[in-house]
Amino acid sequence: MKKGQLSKNIADHRTATGPLLEVEDLKTHFRTDLGMVRAVDGVSFTLDRGKTIGIVGESGSGKTILSRSVMGLLPSRNVVREGRVAFEGQEIGDLAPPAMREIWGTEMAMIFQDPMTSLNPVMKIGRQITESLKYHLHMSKSDARHTAVSLLTSVGIPEPTRRLDEYPHQLSGGMRQRVTIAIALACGPTILFADEPTTALDVTVQAQILDLLQDQQRDRNMSMVLVTHDLGVVAGRTDDIAVMYAGKIVEKAPTTALFSNVRMPYTEALLQSIPKLENKSHTRLQVIAGRPPDLIHPPKGCRFSPRCPYAQDRCREEEPPLQEAETPGHLFACWYPVGTPEGADALARNQAALAGIRASNGAASTPTTATATPTTATPTTSTPAEA
Repeated sequence: MKKGQLSKNIADHRTATGPLLEVEDLKTHFRTDLGMVRAVDGVSFTLDRGKTIGIVGESGSGKTILSRSVMGLLPSRNVVREGRVAFEGQEIGDLAPPAMREIWGTEMAMIFQDPMTSLNPVMKIGRQITESLKYHLHMSKSDARHTAVSLLTSVGIPEPTRRLDEYPHQLSGGMRQRVTIAIALACGPTILFADEPTTALDVTVQAQILDLLQDQQRDRNMSMVLVTHDLGVVAGRTDDIAVMYAGKIVEKAPTTALFSNVRMPYTEALLQSIPKLENKSHTRLQVIAGRPPDLIHPPKGCRFSPRCPYAQDRCREEEPPLQEAETPGHLFACWYPVGTPEGADALARNQAALAGIRASNGAASTPTTATATPTTATPTTSTPAEA
């Protein structure tokens, strides 16, 4: 590809409109000695060009596996993947790795979670950036190096020419993350998967990285999938949010609708666990009781029911389907939604039952008054050490 083709690709992406990615009933299961792990279990969503969707959930909820499943970055053995993944209307879910290599980098790219492990520690930064430019865009060595300098400049790295000849360990954590972003953006992808892009960075650098991604997305009209465990990260930076739990989407909505009108108790619990500035110092943080379920043998009914303060008998027997809320595009999976009379009644019943149990336990542990005739005891003399 001739010099200047990269900017032409970006310009084409900037003017294009319409749906870009469609995922329907995607399942990714892993065979293990203990059984089949249902890491992603029937996920569907659509992403339009130039839009951002946030995938939110605890560790182990299937967020990263979902991203890797869409991109086809899965092990070659002991994996079962089903469902439909369409990019620009073309089915890519069944493409072999050689065909996917034509899509990786130029159409889809990923910012991996930990730059220290995703960057090659024995390869200079310049080579790691120019590698994809030479392979996908057929640039000459000099053109690729010039483009690499421009990329490092665009992601805010000082002295970019010097940095090309340095190794990852010579850079700070924030600069390494910026390098991984430069590598992901090198070939002008239309979709960027950002997998926990601010992990292990301090708060100031986190904001800089998120602002950088937002600026690059706007300049290139990219679509972005932002994967995180923190709802605070996606607030104000995404168009839609999908909340995942135990391999399934349990709530999906436009960002403003989700924060203003939560329906799924798990989403409410995630919001309540965010530290609040108005709280006094040393205020105990709210946590979600219990642990995520075993994905080999998930619980019957709603998978969140063992940890849910709203759970009733129906929740433990029947799995709730995704149903639409009052706001268009707002879907949730719950029999007793937050903010509804049914949900309030379920929560009140559980709180009353818990209060009764605590009162009963308290009464049982209260010592009884002895009625025996007291006896006169002979006092003993204590030494200063014993006293």
